[in-house]
Amino acid sequence: MKMVSFCLLILSISARSSYAGAVSISLGTADPFALLGGSTVTNTGPSTVHGNLGVSPGTAITGFPPGIVTGTIHSSDAVALQAQSDLTNAYVSAAGQPCGVNLTNQDLGGLTLTPGVYCFGSSAQLTGTLTLNAQGDPNAVFLFQVGSTLTTASGSSVVFTNSGEGDSLFWQVGSSATLGTSTVFAGNILALTSITLKTSASIPCGRALARNGAVTMDTNNVSIDTEGCEAGPIAGGTAPEPGSATLLSGGLLLSLCAFRWRSRNLRYTNRL
Repeated sequence: MKMVSFCLLILSISARSSYAGAVSISLGTADPFALLGGSTVTNTGPSTVHGNLGVSPGTAITGFPPGIVTGTIHSSDAVALQAQSDLTNAYVSAAGQPCGVNLTNQDLGGLTLTPGVYCFGSSAQLTGTLTLNAQGDPNAVFLFQVGSTLTTASGSSVVFTNSGEGDSLFWQVGSSATLGTSTVFAGNILALTSITLKTSASIPCGRALARNGAVTMDTNNVSIDTEGCEAGPIAGGTAPEPGSATLLSGGLLLSLCAFRWRSRNLRYTNRL
C-alpha cells in the first residue's frame, strides 16, 4: 500500500510540475498597439513605431512627424478607449499571477532566467544584460511583476536564448518605466503611470503601454511585427519543451515503481 501511495505521489508531482511555469496574458484590442498612452504621447527625433499608436483619455500626440508610424494613429477615439480598457484588464491579470521567484533587491543584469513569474516588492533595475532561456519553446512566457519603478541603465539589453521572443514577455510595472540611453529592450511594458524611452533606446519586439500617464520618446524604435519578433536561436540543437524533462523524469520514476511492485508481488508469490 505504501508503494502505491508513493507512486501516485510521484505522478501527481510530475503532472503539476509540467505546467508550473504556464502564464497567459491577453492584451485584447491593445495587441495591435506598439505605443499606447493615457495622457499624452510625445516624440523627439526620427523615431519609428511599427504598429498602432494611441492615447486615451488624453488627446495629445506630438512629434509625428518627424516620427514615423507604420500603423494607425488613434487619438482619444473609440478604438483607443477600448484598447485602454483591455490594457487595464491585462495589467490586473498580470498583477494577479502568483509569484514564482522573488528577485527584490537583485539587479537583473547578469541573470539567466527560465520561463515563469518573477516579482519585485519595490523597484527593479537592469544594468547590463538579462538573458531569458526559453528552453526550446518559442511561446515560452516570462512575466515580471514590479512593485514600483522599472529602470534600465544605458546600454543594457534583454536577450533570448534557446528560442523565445518578446511577444510572450510581460513587464507589469506598478508606477513608471524608464529605458536608459541605447537600451535594447524586449517585451510588453504594462505601466500604471508613464513610460520614457531615452535617446536611442529601442524595443525591437514588444510594446510600451501606459495606463494613466505619458509615453515619451526620443529617437527610438518600437515594433510589434518586425524581425525582432523572431524566436531566438536554439543552442546545441532542439531543447525539450517546458515540462518535457519533468515528464520524462516522472515516467522513469513510475517505471521504477512498477518494477519494484512487480518484484514484490513475485517474491510474495514464490513464498506461497
